[in-house]
Amino acid sequence: MPVWFGPLLVFLGGVCIGFAPIGLRLGLDDLGPQAIAFWRYVFAAPVLFLLVLLVERRLPAKPNKFVVIAAACFAVDIGLWHWALTLTTVANSTFIVNLGNVGVGLTAWIFLKERPTPIWFLAALIAMAGAAALTLGGGADGKTDIRGDALALGAALLVSCYIVASKVARRTLSGLETIFWLTVFEIIVAALMVLLFRESFLPVNLSGFIVPLFLALVVQVGGQGLIITGLGHTPAAIAGVLVVVQPVVAAAISWQLFDEPLAPIQAGGGLLILIGILIAQRGVRKPSTGDKKEPANVFVD
Repeated sequence: MPVWFGPLLVFLGGVCIGFAPIGLRLGLDDLGPQAIAFWRYVFAAPVLFLLVLLVERRLPAKPNKFVVIAAACFAVDIGLWHWALTLTTVANSTFIVNLGNVGVGLTAWIFLKERPTPIWFLAALIAMAGAAALTLGGGADGKTDIRGDALALGAALLVSCYIVASKVARRTLSGLETIFWLTVFEIIVAALMVLLFRESFLPVNLSGFIVPLFLALVVQVGGQGLIITGLGHTPAAIAGVLVVVQPVVAAAISWQLFDEPLAPIQAGGGLLILIGILIAQRGVRKPSTGDKKEPANVFVD
């Protein structure tokens, strides 16, 4: 397999995940932000279960405690992010949450002793500088709110916890099994958050399920699946930079859908992110034939 194939899958997974905030905004007329997350997991779970049966040719293995921890962190992370998206711009919230994504390298270094390559630091710095520039000018229309930014920051902190726990969970589970059990436990946590926020579980019309179904297939199954597959051949730190393509996708689409135009400095920021991603590719080392290192489970939205 070519050395670039794994990073390409991670990058495409990041593109898929970039549709998450777009779908959320479109679905708020029918469901609350926590209920949208709940149904996203519910619709994804049976699809993932079938994938496990088809690919692994057996039932999912017994989950471990780290899957439960990771699922709780991720579900709360998504809950905070969905809440933030109702208070601030798509570009702002997506950028702040992606701080946790780039922090994957540092988190893996501290807790899992996986030291990033020197080129990673340069790539991460450029990508985050671009992501910061992408948010500049976003407050000119009065849509930003410090409360939404604070919620997004809390979500970013949970991302690192989620990734570390998922990495450890992968030691006894395959990638598909990890995603499946994560989604199952995320359903439980998301249901509790729906009750906590006193949202309705059901939309007024059946059409209200369209957005959660879209998020389940494109983001939860598609984006997650591509990233997990690509991570089998991509270091976690590099993958964290690759998926920073999310705010570029989200900002570009929201420009037209939600009247959140990109200023020239924001467009330049998007270009910087892409440059950082290209530089990150240079940090990918071709694994030796004897290296069967387990990939991490990296996913931000």
